[in-house]
Amino acid sequence: MHLLPPFVAPTRHTNADSALAQVQAIYNGAVQHLRSTMHHYVSGELGTDQRVRACYPLVRLHTPHSLRHDQGANARLSYGFVAGPGRFETTLTRPDLYASYYLNQFRLLLQNHGGELEVGTSALPIPIHFSFAEHDHVEGHMDAERRARMRDVFDLPDLAVMDDGIANGTHEPGPGEAQPLALFTAPRVDYSLQRLRHYSGTAPEWFQNFVLFTNYQFYIDEFIKLGHAEMAKPDSEYTAFVEPGNVVTRRVGLPTEAVDELGTAPPRLPQMPAYHLLRADRSGITLVNIGVGPSNAKTITDHVAVLRPHAWLMLGHCAGLRNSQRLGDYVLAHAYVREDHVLDEELPLWVPIPALAEIQQALETAVADVSGLAPSDLKSIMRTGTVASTDNRNWELLPTHNVATTPQRRLSQSRAVGLDMESATIAANGFRFRVPYGTLLCVSDKPLHGEIKLPGMANHFYRERVDQHLRIGIHAVELLRERGFEQLHSRKLRSFAEVAFQ
Repeated sequence: MHLLPPFVAPTRHTNADSALAQVQAIYNGAVQHLRSTMHHYVSGELGTDQRVRACYPLVRLHTPHSLRHDQGANARLSYGFVAGPGRFETTLTRPDLYASYYLNQFRLLLQNHGGELEVGTSALPIPIHFSFAEHDHVEGHMDAERRARMRDVFDLPDLAVMDDGIANGTHEPGPGEAQPLALFTAPRVDYSLQRLRHYSGTAPEWFQNFVLFTNYQFYIDEFIKLGHAEMAKPDSEYTAFVEPGNVVTRRVGLPTEAVDELGTAPPRLPQMPAYHLLRADRSGITLVNIGVGPSNAKTITDHVAVLRPHAWLMLGHCAGLRNSQRLGDYVLAHAYVREDHVLDEELPLWVPIPALAEIQQALETAVADVSGLAPSDLKSIMRTGTVASTDNRNWELLPTHNVATTPQRRLSQSRAVGLDMESATIAANGFRFRVPYGTLLCVSDKPLHGEIKLPGMANHFYRERVDQHLRIGIHAVELLRERGFEQLHSRKLRSFAEVAFQ
């Protein structure tokens, strides 16, 4: 017999607010049940012969037809509706974190299809590790034997229910199984939220809906200066600046909050530290130093994707591949050559990664505004073209004689103008997870033309360009925010039989 929370009967809702309230009630009851029994297990009050379980809430939609109600502006959205008649459902988690997101998805489903949303308890167990509060570490007080026996009492994470088959377009519902409403199951979301804490050194709650990725600490240093400068402005549009260890600096004039006291600067930075410039509506800016290489780029975007951001942009350095380019010039990617190899299984190389007009326009306008150049003069500092990404940092050292092909030949055939190790991965994962993406790189060397990085050149380059490049990225986000996030979620990113959730 399982020790279960009190049974909650399924309910039907024609109102998004009431549906969300029921999701919150089911989830909170389940989590409290797990936390309470876990404390009893740690204290020895609960024996190892017991079995404890609580399951995620789910939302379900039945629709007899594929027609959508005429909803005016909603008709232009690329999400918020199902592809055809049938039964659709998804499991849900962390309704505290996702409250506004869930509310918007529920409203769109009801507006587009009418009828009712059914909210109930799924048969998918909540792993005990995903039920702990942010600063709850009760399992650390157990001895090794009792910790090992946890799997006999509680459900542990099950990778079989966390794969990316829905996002990859390979998921096929079994006989009688509902079709998915969202790209990610609740355990997959919870898994990524845990990983974000680990890799970024900050809680998922701080992440904003516009994310910048970089591969150099210089950008982080400038962002920290900018963040603290914003906090010194009483009229700043940003309300707080958060650094690794959940260290919070509130805007001058705003009161501190209870959570601020829990932040502590870490003794060493995490693998991919994140910094957050917060707005009240979560439309601020998160900057993550992903380090070097496509593996890191895939890892962090795999997890940020569950937060359903409105856009992510890559700001980094690249090798300029054309002799006409100069150190410090910008490269705006409108196509990608993928030699990163980390996504070959999930996203075949024959899948094109299209440029997104809204992102391209914002980045180009931002370069013009920040540099002060007229649009007709942008070509003097920026080139639009193909960016190639490789997983071999020392590609220049590969043999060039008596081989079938060389990197230089492939780069020339692809018409690439820049080469790095992360941009194509970030763009490809944006395509895969339906997250709008863009890339603006800065030329830091020209290895094909004898200009390799040297210490003196690098120091001068970084001083001259990093601040401007970062301000361009931030200004691009401001432009995207002003124009409205609804237009960002392009139909280019949606498949034939797409899930309804954004």
